[in-house]
Amino acid sequence: QVQVAESGGGSVQPGGSLRLSCAASGSSISSYAMGWYRQAPGMQREWLATMTNLGRTTYAGAVKDRFTISRDGDKNTVYLQMDSLKPEDTALYYCFTVQKIGENKKWGQGTQVTVSS
Repeated sequence: QVQVAESGGGSVQPGGSLRLSCAASGSSISSYAMGWYRQAPGMQREWLATMTNLGRTTYAGAVKDRFTISRDGDKNTVYLQMDSLKPEDTALYYCFTVQKIGENKKWGQGTQVTVSS
């Protein structure tokens, strides 16, 4: 059973940076894709970025110039470097993994990011 765990959330002032980490455990294979979503209070979950096991990255337009996804494929670990944070980036950030093409996403519990002065 694959388990996903995020870490690295916290509180930061506008303009600051945070780096989120996510580890997927319980699988002997490298995940096909890993990535990030976020959900602000009262809002739908919003996709942010994905990285495949071949290194292909895609980003949502709202974050592509400020957030960077990277991955340690051998360890099924993905990171989200978030720079120039804004108050509207405040949300619960979720990591997902897709073990094989066509399989459903598996989710972590989320890590809170709060951006305020």
